[in-house]
Amino acid sequence: MTAASFTKVAIGYAFCVALSASAQAVPSDVPALATAIAPRASDPITVPFGVGELAQYDVKFGALKVGTASTLVQGIEDIRGISAWHTVFRLQGGTFFFRVNDVFESWIDRGTFSSLRFYQTQEEGSSAREKRYEIFPDLGSYTEMDKKPPREHVGVKDPLDDGSFLFFVRTLPLEVGHTYESGRYFRPERNPIRVRVLRKETIEVPAGRFNCIVLQPVIKTQGIFSENGNAEVWLSDDSRHVLVQLKSRLSFGSINLYLRSFKPGA
Repeated sequence: MTAASFTKVAIGYAFCVALSASAQAVPSDVPALATAIAPRASDPITVPFGVGELAQYDVKFGALKVGTASTLVQGIEDIRGISAWHTVFRLQGGTFFFRVNDVFESWIDRGTFSSLRFYQTQEEGSSAREKRYEIFPDLGSYTEMDKKPPREHVGVKDPLDDGSFLFFVRTLPLEVGHTYESGRYFRPERNPIRVRVLRKETIEVPAGRFNCIVLQPVIKTQGIFSENGNAEVWLSDDSRHVLVQLKSRLSFGSINLYLRSFKPGA
């Protein structure tokens, strides 16, 4: 496995990889993710997670363990006067010659489940970069704060970023046979994203045995979630919809995530 290959597939965990989709026609019978949760003006919506929820994963290339990953609901914070969930995804790993240490942080409006802020910190090999976005759902815009001066862009209604999208999917009914479509990614030129609900299945991972719902994300791009790809995601078939397993089958091999431990939030 080359260093470049590891980087491209590993940081694409959980709907985050290769979000360079271009617009495509969607059949009229495809439910829209954007309307799956009715936004509320002030009261927090009901979600299947709580503060302190922590899921930890083994990351493997074939049978070889190459790293670890985790998702954490770190807390509830005030963002521009709005109560927001603060979620964190971390990925660490690599080979003897190449290391990866990535962090994705999202702040999500508890009343509308819209992204308010998104931070990316990526250390890959000898390179490092940071991206800082302030997202304004009420204005339909977002600002790149790491630019000098900051750059403002046109956004979308009810925006979601890379990290918040996975938590959003967990709130859906996820009925087998349905395909859900989303135009809510905060950078409009990279929409839409589609999620197919394939089947139910019972699997075993290091954390134990789970009844699961199997999803296939489909994005009009190259990468593990491309239209020609075979990536699948297993969520627990219960009220929490915890990410239990992710498998991607690429031309050079398979990158998989397996749930190692889970601690529910309060």
